[in-house]
Amino acid sequence: MDYRRLGDTGLSVSELCFGTWRFGRETNGVVETGREESHELLDAAADRGINFIDTANVYGTPNGKSETYIGEWLADRDREDYVIASKVYFPFDGRGEPGPNDSGLGRKHIRAQIEGTLDRLDTDYLDVYYIHRWDEETPIEETMRALDELVAEGKVHHLGASTMAAWKLTKAQWTADINDYASFDVVQPLHHAGYYEDVSEYLDVCIDQDLAVCPYSPLAGGFLTGKYERADPDDPDQVIAPDGSRASFDDRFERFYLSERGWKVLDEVRAVADELDATPAQVALAWLTEWDEFTCVPIVGARTVDQLDENVAAADLDLSDTQWDRIMDARYDPDGNLWGH
Repeated sequence: MDYRRLGDTGLSVSELCFGTWRFGRETNGVVETGREESHELLDAAADRGINFIDTANVYGTPNGKSETYIGEWLADRDREDYVIASKVYFPFDGRGEPGPNDSGLGRKHIRAQIEGTLDRLDTDYLDVYYIHRWDEETPIEETMRALDELVAEGKVHHLGASTMAAWKLTKAQWTADINDYASFDVVQPLHHAGYYEDVSEYLDVCIDQDLAVCPYSPLAGGFLTGKYERADPDDPDQVIAPDGSRASFDDRFERFYLSERGWKVLDEVRAVADELDATPAQVALAWLTEWDEFTCVPIVGARTVDQLDENVAAADLDLSDTQWDRIMDARYDPDGNLWGH
């Protein structure tokens, strides 16, 4: 595992980030990844050289359980060896039913949530603190000022932003600049080779501002692992899914991950994987890490150590320029237009 600078910062992170959104999360009454499994996965990630761990205040059932699991694990390790990222925005139910100030990006909610996050993680500071979404109700100046205060106090080292429109990211950076506030150093969009939306404008902002990009769901919810097959050549939404796979129970899977563009890209990812004696998942991750214009560190959320090992092997994979371009070009039809949904 190699390490790279996180955008324009002095912070070095592993080529892959380990995501913990499944930790303590209940689905249909079943915990997806319990405490022991979480600690086993964190041990495996650390043993394989991953030093970058991503969580959020709302991960887990109730909210905060993912951060608690990580904090318990960190207690037996040297905190300085790890880069820990968390987030704020969504309604937080870790204290019971969320109240009127238990969500959003107002100063009150941000201040309350950073204290809770630090307590659950049992640490004095976060390396990266993301805003999980854009808050339409709170002036961005209030948000950026509150975040700047956390940086000044040493509770947060670097700021990040998750999914939002390109113009909103630009507005936030401009607000920080004119007020001499700390600005965003890293972003966390939904980005992968087969994504049905065009995020080029968003990535252009990242390139201009020298922001690191840490995509979530880099394997398109499992779609780019190659375990799904197209059921109808005329309908991209028709899929043959293994029992128990995400497509079989997640109603967002079709909307987020199935598209004509996705199938075209998957075909090319599979072809490159065959050429490299690799798996489609490894090729899809390597395609992200090999972006030239910005630092790209995909967030992998493996359920098992075997899955993690497969993901980590992507760090040893080298795509040729031609192979990388073939995957990029698969996003476009013969007329040069992006394939639609």
